[in-house]
Amino acid sequence: MNLRNYIVVTAAYWGFTLTDGALRMLVLLHFAQLGYPPVRLAMLFLFYEFFGIVTNLFGGWLASRLGLRVSLLAGLALQVGALGMLALLNPARAAGLAVSYGMAAQALSGIAKDLTKMSAKSAIKVLVPAGDEGRGALFRWVALLTGSKNALKGCGFFLGGFLLSAAGFAGALVVMAGALLAVLIAASVVGAVAVVVVPGSVWTRLFGESWAFAGHSAPLLCLQQGAA
Repeated sequence: MNLRNYIVVTAAYWGFTLTDGALRMLVLLHFAQLGYPPVRLAMLFLFYEFFGIVTNLFGGWLASRLGLRVSLLAGLALQVGALGMLALLNPARAAGLAVSYGMAAQALSGIAKDLTKMSAKSAIKVLVPAGDEGRGALFRWVALLTGSKNALKGCGFFLGGFLLSAAGFAGALVVMAGALLAVLIAASVVGAVAVVVVPGSVWTRLFGESWAFAGHSAPLLCLQQGAA
């Protein structure tokens, strides 16, 4: 087990998870304070979920071509960009324009979320040794990563509410963008894992060669956002 790379990947994923949970709470509370009705609030998260599904479909193929290090850093960079976009949101804009702008920023955040999640979880498989003993270790390390992510997401909800009350909407976003940028720089300097390019056609690498695998993946497509 390459513990150094595991720590790098986990720390990057933790930093992202905190900002992701905080961003959801910030957007929801801020626009609710502005008097937006429930339907418009829901629309703000529509592209976040949709582009998360799209990223899950193509993200693995992208990582197999460019490496998990690139996809992980790209996810962090996109989240910094999404936070910066929302920090520049002008509340004086018409409601329709503000919602459209927010949806675009949330789309970036949705792509960032699933790029980072896919890269972090896939990296564990690369880092853990192969074989029966490695398979058991793989489950343990993935469970640790996933369990800590779920706990930190709850902390992120609290962090979002706290930052909104302490620094305001734009100020909270700037603080989070700066903190995540520091995580991005640290992860890029320290380094992370990469993968070898997998041969095969685009569609084979996207959907696999097994119909059993495709059948198992179909219901997970519907469930994956609930476990995000």
